[in-house]
Amino acid sequence: MAFLALLLSACHSKEAAVTAEAAAPVTPVQVSGIGKTALSDYLEINAVSAYLQKSYVKANINGYIQSVNAVIGKQVSGHEILFSLVTKEARAIGNTVNQLDPAFKFSGVSRIRADQSGFISEVSHQKGDYVQDGEALAVIINQNSLVFLLDLPYEFRNLLSINKTIELSLPDGEKLKGTLGGSLPAVDSAGQTQRIIIHVQPGHNIPENLIAKVKLIKTSRPNAQILPKSAVLSNETEDQFWVMKIINDSTAVKVLVKKGIENDNSIEILSPVFGTGDRFVITGNYGIADTAKVKILK
Repeated sequence: MAFLALLLSACHSKEAAVTAEAAAPVTPVQVSGIGKTALSDYLEINAVSAYLQKSYVKANINGYIQSVNAVIGKQVSGHEILFSLVTKEARAIGNTVNQLDPAFKFSGVSRIRADQSGFISEVSHQKGDYVQDGEALAVIINQNSLVFLLDLPYEFRNLLSINKTIELSLPDGEKLKGTLGGSLPAVDSAGQTQRIIIHVQPGHNIPENLIAKVKLIKTSRPNAQILPKSAVLSNETEDQFWVMKIINDSTAVKVLVKKGIENDNSIEILSPVFGTGDRFVITGNYGIADTAKVKILK
């Protein structure tokens, strides 16, 4: 009787184990393999557009503005007439002197020309205004002098040696190629930043004070071991990271990893080194336990 009771008890235990195993939750998941690619870590900083060369069109006499050929945004060539000025005396007496003596050819009119080619960014006076000798009438910007000014924290100055060519992202999505130029021999005392000049050739007019995003490479790995960001999980304090690795078609185990560089889509796995055939859970992995039962979705 004792033997029969023991046998019945063993059968019940086996049935209970089978029932428990059958009742274990199965999580539907999607998986991905390990990848190898070049990966870089960036420092992102704002840069502001500026024109380094500006020419001021100035009055050369005291008088009234007789005509204006300067319009903001207009492209002008060197020596193009922008303003005509007439002296107070000539405006007062008109053509009386010429009527008395035609050989005198008195006009009292002075024509102001552009010193250089470019586009007009500012017009300070209009027709009829009285101006004095040396007063600024307009500003011409040399469009070939466009640069972006980057205020780089001094602690990252070593990045300049590995970022001779960089990419700038404008607010409208346009990408510009830039080359690092010189740096100003001064550091902002409050922010401890040094101003760096970036030369660009956009092929069209760029307004001043436009903010662009600049990415400077901090670290670059030519053959990094990467996984999708969704494959890497962490604890609340983000000092421990792991992945759920598929060991067969129905079980996922927790594997602690050390992560490196990451971008918008991928994370570098520094250790351990995985094989090309290894598979990792990328969806459905949040909150599942070690050695969880899973069902791989196609």
